[in-house]
Amino acid sequence: IDDIKTDDSKIILMTPQGKTYNQNMAYDLSHEKHLIIICGHYEGFDERIRTLADIEISIGDYVLTGGEIPAMVLVDSITRLIPGVINERSHLDDSFNEKYLLDYPTYTKPRDFRGMEVPEILLSGDHAKIDEWRYQESIKKTQTKRPDLLK
Repeated sequence: IDDIKTDDSKIILMTPQGKTYNQNMAYDLSHEKHLIIICGHYEGFDERIRTLADIEISIGDYVLTGGEIPAMVLVDSITRLIPGVINERSHLDDSFNEKYLLDYPTYTKPRDFRGMEVPEILLSGDHAKIDEWRYQESIKKTQTKRPDLLK
């Protein structure tokens, strides 16, 4: 750690005992200049390593054999928020964005799949109505699947 740490480094310790990771943390970490992620394996790590960490993060209330997969979760969720990695509009419309809603339903081709049709509004070309439909569907989906997200 001492060999790679800079004044701009933020040191993250992956541990089930850490603060539960969420989209807001991903946004915050995407603004950091240099991240160092420490991963334990099997029984974890020497307790004294905690003194090196700026933050301890957990990706959920379960235990894995090591911190490598949780570190990959952080890297993927943070990297996509860095300008130029993906189209910014893509992540602003995602679930858990600033609206705290799940993403609206998505449809592709064909128009009819086993008797299930793409909603007509999405084929209308009326972008204002489509945006309103998507917003209302996001609310419905969140109410049904994750009511804990609604404020």
